[in-house]
Amino acid sequence: QVQLVESGGGLVQPGESLRLSCVASGLFAFNNYAMSWVRQAPGKGLEWVSGISSGGSRISYTDSVRGRFTISRDNAKNTLYLQMNSLKPEDTAVYYCAKWVVPIRRSDYWGQGTQVTVSS
Repeated sequence: QVQLVESGGGLVQPGESLRLSCVASGLFAFNNYAMSWVRQAPGKGLEWVSGISSGGSRISYTDSVRGRFTISRDNAKNTLYLQMNSLKPEDTAVYYCAKWVVPIRRSDYWGQGTQVTVSS
């Protein structure tokens, strides 16, 4: 059984920061897979946010978060991170970690999601 468990979401004011974590467990060779963060805002579809290669050397971001968000991973801890700074109301969404495939909707491994709400 594979589990991806996100944590770290919450309610913050614009301009504040959050750090999301995603811990992988079970029959999931975390250090062999590229991983990503994906979000879904209320009433909208899935939006790929960021991805990182298995070894961490290749990183990509969607334009709307580049310069504000930082993805990282610790393969020894089977953990994926997303540091989110300068948060905006439009960042409000449920954030999921997922195995990075293209297109992302075809990923076969997803977490349950963590809610991020940015509001004053």
